Amino acid sequence: MKKIKNSIQIYLHYLSITIRCMMQYKTSFFLTLIGQFLTSFSAFLGIFFMFQRFSKVKGFTYHEVLLCFSIVLLEFSLAEMFARGFDSFSVIVKTGEFDRILVRPQNEIIQVLGSRFELTRIGKIFQAILIFIYGILKSEVAWNLTKVMTVIFMLIGGTAVFSALFLIYASLCFFTLDGLEFINVFTDGGNEFGRYPIGIYGKKVLLFSTFFIPYALIQYYPLLYILGRREGILYPILPLLACWFLLPAFLLWKFGVKHYQSSGS
Repeated sequence: MKKIKNSIQIYLHYLSITIRCMMQYKTSFFLTLIGQFLTSFSAFLGIFFMFQRFSKVKGFTYHEVLLCFSIVLLEFSLAEMFARGFDSFSVIVKTGEFDRILVRPQNEIIQVLGSRFELTRIGKIFQAILIFIYGILKSEVAWNLTKVMTVIFMLIGGTAVFSALFLIYASLCFFTLDGLEFINVFTDGGNEFGRYPIGIYGKKVLLFSTFFIPYALIQYYPLLYILGRREGILYPILPLLACWFLLPAFLLWKFGVKHYQSSGS
């Protein structure tokens, strides 16, 4: 317990250092934040123009899709903000920096996470919150405490799944030195096709997203519950069950650490 508390304190210390550094260049920080807001705004426009021609997509209305889009955008942005250190892990391996990480008396995952924070993703988060509020006001969802908790569980599970994908990307760098770009199909790609309920892509994609990489557990099934299209006590907790995906990602990381060989840089 003391070790976990110490790790959390170190992580928060890394975060405070990053915030202080960014505040030294406030103009640059806020301009980048605005840029992040505008970049993800193009995805929203794609949905907007789609529904200018079609009233529904596989039975889902414009405002229901906005709820789906905003929740996935929030999940992905939170993972990018706090787990992006894994995205630059190939540089840490190639430069030999990981050798120094290993000899320090702290958990190597905490050190890698603390190496990079993407706080400018607040721009995306702000946009996602605005779209979510708009979707709530315009959709006909009968909100209650269980559905509010379902949204919270979706954010927790979604952040865990995308963070696990970043961890898998970093773990593969132990064997390739350079990051494998195909992982972006599952990280950025998961965010992209998560704009719409996953069920619209067909049964094969839905099965893949349920049992292999659990996108559907953090998006489609709980969304159906929120919209009143499914009933049952299992649907609200499905996003938390998606956190199982962290286990294979962590095991792959530990396997990579065990077989790590210095690049000699």
